[in-house]
Formats: sequence, structure tokens, C-alpha cells
Amino acid sequence: MLDRKVLFGVALGAWNGTGTDEAAAALALAAQADEQGLDLFTTADHPYFADRLDAYALLSFVLGRTSRISGLVTVTNVPSRPAPMLARAVTSLSVLSGRRIVLGVGAGFLWDEIVRLGVPRLKPGAAVQGMAEAITLLRALSGGGEPVTFDGTVYHVSGLTPAAEPVPPIWTGSVGPKSLAVTGRLADGWVPSRASDWLSPLYRESRPVIDEAAAAAGRDPSEVVTIYNFGGRITDKPLPQPRDTDGRWVGGSVGQWVDELTTAVLEHQAAGFVFRSTDDTPAEVALGRWAQEVVPAVRQAVQ
Repeated sequence: MLDRKVLFGVALGAWNGTGTDEAAAALALAAQADEQGLDLFTTADHPYFADRLDAYALLSFVLGRTSRISGLVTVTNVPSRPAPMLARAVTSLSVLSGRRIVLGVGAGFLWDEIVRLGVPRLKPGAAVQGMAEAITLLRALSGGGEPVTFDGTVYHVSGLTPAAEPVPPIWTGSVGPKSLAVTGRLADGWVPSRASDWLSPLYRESRPVIDEAAAAAGRDPSEVVTIYNFGGRITDKPLPQPRDTDGRWVGGSVGQWVDELTTAVLEHQAAGFVFRSTDDTPAEVALGRWAQEVVPAVRQAVQ
């Protein structure tokens, strides 16, 4: 029997966020996911794109219209959302939603776009340091306690009183070795990038870096869970090959999904899955099959 709950979610938009023209559909999908018992909904954070909904505006609105499901930004563009303000935002959302929030953080990726917001460009090492300092501050500025003074490389605060609300779980979307090491030292979870799964080279090469950093920091590596944000299609009949020639999961029947995800949990310690349909099946139909057929069967198999 597992000692933790396996989480199941749905993405409300593409890799670059939820389009402004997709607002009504995204809200309907989130309401359906809530009603059908999923644990998470996600949206990406790309505030420099004018045709994308602001991730935290969408997150807040959906949390206000749902009752059980938690929200996650995969992942927060920390350079454009300074850590002290992000701490205030997420602790407020946690209070308002009944702690139905997970905090995703990243060091920043599309820097040519990020600087258009007026954010100073950071070199890769400084961006990773900024992510580490942001996680440190997010924890320090929550859960009560004495006023916080912090003099880092990227962040500087003086005598700032923490919010009483605890910080939500913090997951990263780390890619490079330095960023992965920060995840191992400081974070609660990791969402592999590029829709990578438990059999991908990216996972096999990256997860040991997290584990080694966690152990070096005196942590049990299993404290840093892995949640997969990946896509696929759910078909009426089994596919001859549910993975492509590169080994990437493409989908299959409900039975193939259940077998694959059950193996991921029991043999590869997967802690959660966020689903995105990759074919032209209507989103609500694909979500229904995921939430009502695949997810209950996997939950039953791994309990």
C-alpha cells in the first residue's frame, strides 16, 4: 500500500498558457474536473504573450468557482513575479480557497520575452540563484514567526512580517543540473519538462541529480515527488504501439493507460499525472474518459 495519495489533474491550456479566446472552455473544463473528482487543474505562466490569460487571474477565478480541486501554475515565471509579492499572493489564495493550491516555480525560460516586461535579464546562474532565493523567501514569509530580513544576490527584504498561513507545497519545473540541485535541496516536488515521462532520457538523467542534492542536504529524496505533465489520446481500441519510435507515450485504450500509469506508480514512484489530450477529441469528452474511466481504475490498482 502506498503511503501517499497519487494526484491526478488536467491542463487547461497549451504549453504557453490558456488563450484569451479559450476562457469559457477553460472554465467549463475546470468545473467538470472538479465535479468528476480530479485533484488538480493547471495552467502555464507566460505573461508576455498578450493572447494568453494571466495565469494567476485564471487560477484565482477557477478556485473561486470550484469547491474541491486544487490549482497549480506550471510553473510560475518567478523573474516576473518577485518572491515577496508571490508569497503574499499564494498565502492569500491558500486562505481564500481552503488551501487548494500548489505553488509551481521556475527560474525563467524565454528570456527574450521576459525582458519585454522590463525585467532585467539574468544570466543562467543568477536565474537559478534567484529561484533558490525565491523558494527560501516563500517559506520564510509564511507560517508566522518573526519579521524576515534577507540579503541575497537577487532578493533583499528588510523586517517583513510573514503571513500566518503556511506555504503551499512547492514544485519546480527544473531542467539544468544547477536548477535540479535546487529542487533536491529546497522543493517538495518536480514536474519534468517537455512532457517527459518516467521512461524518458530526461527523467533518467535528471532525477539522480535531484536525489543526490536532497541527500546531501540531509533530506530523504523521496520527499521530493515527481508529477508528470504529459499528453496522449484515449482511444476506443488498444493501439498496437502506445509509444512512438522515440519511446514517447502517445496513448491507447483505457486499459493501456491504466496498465501504464499503474506501473509508473508502483515501479517508478510516480506521484501524480496531469493529462492533456493530444488529438481532436472534444476536450470535455477526453476529460470525461480520463476522470471517469482511467483515474478511478488507477486509484483502485495502486491503493
